[in-house]
Amino acid sequence: MPKIKYIEHNGKEHIVDVPLGWSVMEGAVKNMIPGIDADCGGACACATCHVYVDPAWTEKLPAKEDMEETMLDFAQDLEATSRLSCQIKVTRELDGFTVRLPKSQH
Repeated sequence: MPKIKYIEHNGKEHIVDVPLGWSVMEGAVKNMIPGIDADCGGACACATCHVYVDPAWTEKLPAKEDMEETMLDFAQDLEATSRLSCQIKVTRELDGFTVRLPKSQH
């Protein structure tokens, strides 16, 4: 099972096993990691699962689809590596994947 690292805005790290096929958001919610609320439940209808992808991983992810781009407009403190974690599916290739959580979502 791939390990995903979530880093809270204060630097606290959580490394959890996330099943293949789950989203990065689901991994956070099911492991009670603070900073990802997922108000819409993963339907890409809000921005409460906003994360910053570690730059080493940005090129390894599929491109954002139009709906994700639209929803990111509602997120605070956007950065070049901002993504919605509900739109990132966990694959074997994402073992070690790292995201930081925005301060605005703590």
